[in-house]
Order: sequence, then structure tokens, then C-alpha cells
Amino acid sequence: MRKEGDVLPTVQFVLRENGEFVTRRTEDIFINEKKYVLFSLPGAFTPTCTSYQLPGFEELYDEFIKEGIEDIYCVSVNDAFVMNAWAKELGIEKVKMLADGNGYFTRAMGQLVLKSNLGFGQRSWRYASVVDSPNIVKMFVEPGFADNVSEDPYEVTNPENVLNYLRSEEYKIFKEDIHH
Repeated sequence: MRKEGDVLPTVQFVLRENGEFVTRRTEDIFINEKKYVLFSLPGAFTPTCTSYQLPGFEELYDEFIKEGIEDIYCVSVNDAFVMNAWAKELGIEKVKMLADGNGYFTRAMGQLVLKSNLGFGQRSWRYASVVDSPNIVKMFVEPGFADNVSEDPYEVTNPENVLNYLRSEEYKIFKEDIHH
């Protein structure tokens, strides 16, 4: 499992932009020395992800930007058609959708789990991270990481918790340290 201080994995994402398939590498998306919030969830159109997590990050997007975040990305082990349809359905205009249909990024992050008990196959465990590209500054991982769990915890990866970290003394000290 990737942890704080590790570099984001380099993979290729297959996305849909303007009706065409495009391939983007991690470093094309997360530009070096820029700050991002990256969060991942089990699946598009699922209850917690649709009702709380994605809309919450969209709602607080401008607050994240005020704290120096360049952009927010939502990654899920879903294909680009599903991710784009989900964003459209929810009216998502600010948070960027990252389809990880093959699960390559999620596996490299150490967050790929089986959810075959729900008929989902391989999916991402719920996590959020603050990235000072290419490095992971802070990881928020829901408790109970395992295959085929019946619970879907949503305690530490909510947008309010991530925003509170960005406003914390711990993060201010981190920012001062990297500028010296």
C-alpha cells in the first residue's frame, strides 16, 4: 500500500474526452510541484459515493482551491463512459473524473480489493490523499481494508476531514519545510 512520502504510481489512464478515447499518463495529469486532492471510491452510482463523497468534494471545491490545491480528482475502477455519465447525472463541473477501468492505478496504490460478495468484482477501497506531485503528502484510508467486507466505511475520507487537514498546523509545517 502506498503511504505518505511515496511517489504516485505511473500508469496509463484511458479516458473519454470530446467523444474520443485518449490515453493520459499519471504525470500528464498530476503535474510536478502542484498540489492536488485525489480520492477514490468503490464505484460510480453507488449510494455513499453518489450521495455524499463526490457531491461533497464538488460542493467544497472552492474551499480546497483557497487552500492552495490546484485540482481535485475522483478515481474509481469504472470505465470512462460510466465515470462521465455519473458526473453528468450529478452535475459535477469542478471535480475531475479519472476512470481506472483496468484497475492499474488502484492496484499500484495498493488499494484494489475484491467486492465479489456484492457482484462488483475488483474495486478500490475508499481513500483520499493530498498530493504535492509526484509525492503523496497525506493518506486517509478507511478502516477495515480487506476483500469482500460487508461494510462500506465512510469516516476519514470525507471532504471536510481532508479540508481540515489542509487547514491544520501539521500541513502548515509541511509546507514551510518544503519551501526551505
